[in-house]
Amino acid sequence: MHLGRFRIGMRTMKTALAVMICIFLFHFINRGQPLIAALAAVFALRQDLTTTVSFGKSRVLGNSIGGIAAILYFFIKQYFHHDFLVELIALPIFVALVIIISDGINNNSGIISAIATMLLITLSVTESQSVYFAIDRVLDTFIGTFIALAINFILRPPTNEKEKEIAEDLVELKQKEEKLHFMLAEVQAEIKRKDQKGDGH
Repeated sequence: MHLGRFRIGMRTMKTALAVMICIFLFHFINRGQPLIAALAAVFALRQDLTTTVSFGKSRVLGNSIGGIAAILYFFIKQYFHHDFLVELIALPIFVALVIIISDGINNNSGIISAIATMLLITLSVTESQSVYFAIDRVLDTFIGTFIALAINFILRPPTNEKEKEIAEDLVELKQKEEKLHFMLAEVQAEIKRKDQKGDGH
């Protein structure tokens, strides 16, 4: 559906629905703030079930890596009595480790979700909260991801809507490719100009 320049697609509606379900579920079971679950649902939800399942697997693996890293970091921070230097030094090291591990097991598409999960948990857990709170936040990411999978399983887009979204994605990719070619041409021209100046001297 289009409103002037603005398009309201099936994926937009499903993303909004996923967030609503996260908020309702957490309120209903009195689980606390649904922030991490809602973000996980938004990250995991894609235009169709096949893509969501594929991305969902990567997301679940990423959540697991990020969650384990967050819990390990939490133990280290507790051991050093929540010293600020631990956050300053250890957290960037854990970010690097998450990237290295994800790349090593060929889960490159899950790197962002793994880092996001780890940072959301590590930077939201306060000194007064226990490791169980950190584990609960890891579970929140799984809840959000499974809500996204369930929505795409139940609300499958019509064939024409799916084809339209794929076509729009291809157009967007083509535009990005054209921009990259243009930027590359500019860089090459700049290198050529510098070489010519060098030859002139």
